[in-house]
Amino acid sequence: MIDDEADRRALPGNGLPAERVLAELRALRAADRPTHGGRLFAYVYDPAVPGLDELAAAAYAGSAHVNGLDPTAFPSLLAMENALVGAAARLLGGGPGSAAPDVVGSVTSGGTESLILAVKAARDAHPEIAAPRIVVPASAHAAFAKAAHYLRVAVDTVPVSASTLRPAAADVAAAIGPDTVLVACSAPSYAHGVVDPVAGIAEAAATAGVRCHVDACFGGWTLPYLRRLGVDVPPFDFAVAGVTSISVDLHKYAYAPKGVSVLLHRDAALRAPQYFAYADWPGYTMVNPVIASTRSGGPIAAAYATLRHLGDDGYLRLAAATRDAVAGLADAVRATDGLRLMAEPESTVVCFTATDAGLDLFVLVDELAARGWHTQPQLSYADLPPSVHLTVTAAVAPRVAEFGPDLAAAVAATRAAGPVALPAELLALATTLTPDALTPDLVAGLAAGLGLTGPAPADTAGAGQAPGPAGPEEAADPADPGNGTGPAGPTPGRMAVVNTLLDAAPPALRERLLVEFVGLLQRPAW
Repeated sequence: MIDDEADRRALPGNGLPAERVLAELRALRAADRPTHGGRLFAYVYDPAVPGLDELAAAAYAGSAHVNGLDPTAFPSLLAMENALVGAAARLLGGGPGSAAPDVVGSVTSGGTESLILAVKAARDAHPEIAAPRIVVPASAHAAFAKAAHYLRVAVDTVPVSASTLRPAAADVAAAIGPDTVLVACSAPSYAHGVVDPVAGIAEAAATAGVRCHVDACFGGWTLPYLRRLGVDVPPFDFAVAGVTSISVDLHKYAYAPKGVSVLLHRDAALRAPQYFAYADWPGYTMVNPVIASTRSGGPIAAAYATLRHLGDDGYLRLAAATRDAVAGLADAVRATDGLRLMAEPESTVVCFTATDAGLDLFVLVDELAARGWHTQPQLSYADLPPSVHLTVTAAVAPRVAEFGPDLAAAVAATRAAGPVALPAELLALATTLTPDALTPDLVAGLAAGLGLTGPAPADTAGAGQAPGPAGPEEAADPADPGNGTGPAGPTPGRMAVVNTLLDAAPPALRERLLVEFVGLLQRPAW
């Protein structure tokens, strides 16, 4: 595809024809997981609505060069942002005639940015607190930890029950102290798809005079529709007194392209500390409602077009299809000897674990990948066992009948293969090595020993990702589970050994291992 070394550079000596550039992009994309087809249970959200991709792409292109830095210069973007905020607020219990008539909000680049800004607003609302803290369940999204790290805020983690997978509201209340600036809960949690006891948590926060943020980034857009379909969805939105802010991602179950999220506050005073303004320099006065200054209008326009095209009735139909798909997948798990659901599904997640020590979940993930089903393994945590996570979208509905037989075949193959047995020296290394003892050379040697190579050259389609629970199975071709992302790709086709190693390591060591490994992948292409 690429003729010489100079042409392999992102900036070649001579510009290339447009069609050749597009061909290169298509070749690179060929190594990626399928974004459509209902067989990828993480990362992407596919409604399987004909023509929606083309509509979103056209809307994106039409506003790609619009800059959200100055809403007075580009009023179209301001109008679209305000419309998206209004739609999200109305869906989540706010707006005229509701219990939260004065809701305001901002459009962000994704759930992580929304959560960082929720923490920032809570922190900056209390400049008198020298060492601010937030209280979050152990099941809260890792983006809260990222926000705390960036903003130098301490985290008080509340354990979740091994049976309900939720925190107890009383335990959250007990964790609130004089330096607490924010209490968080999930609706639903990412890992297991269950809704925290928002009403009890919000009441505890309100009693203490503390903000309460509901992280509804993952499935919050779908919960109101599931409720309308008869699902028993517990209270979680602005109808709950004490809830002061909510985040919801439009690039998840609103099915907009990446990356668009909405952060809502019950009123403008609560949002005010979220802003950043700076005038003490010779240039223009900077005023930012979100983290980024320059923002492309493309994602916002695409989200606006998506909501306008699908409409309320469309989202209700998609929620019904997703509900039915969840039920079918859960039935397949229940019918499989050796597996059990981590929780009865109540949103858009099916999560299961093994009840048989001879059934290695990490091997099962590889076997499912070999059959074309890309699932997400989750490592053990505290007293919670390893599990397999399925994010279910409307596109899965037509494929549900195929999953049960493939799951049964994958389980049979997993039993035949037997559990992964780490070499004693590798197991000892994982359980005794400290993060500080890791060096780039040690990680490179370990990666090579596990079959994890460096990044592919620019003329191959070898753009990959870190191994581990974020997505270890790289078998793009069901007939060839070992094909990985190509001969020079960074991960092997089967990741059970890697995941077993990571599962044996304490969290701090897992983090350092993966940081060092990703550092090996992210190197300049010369």
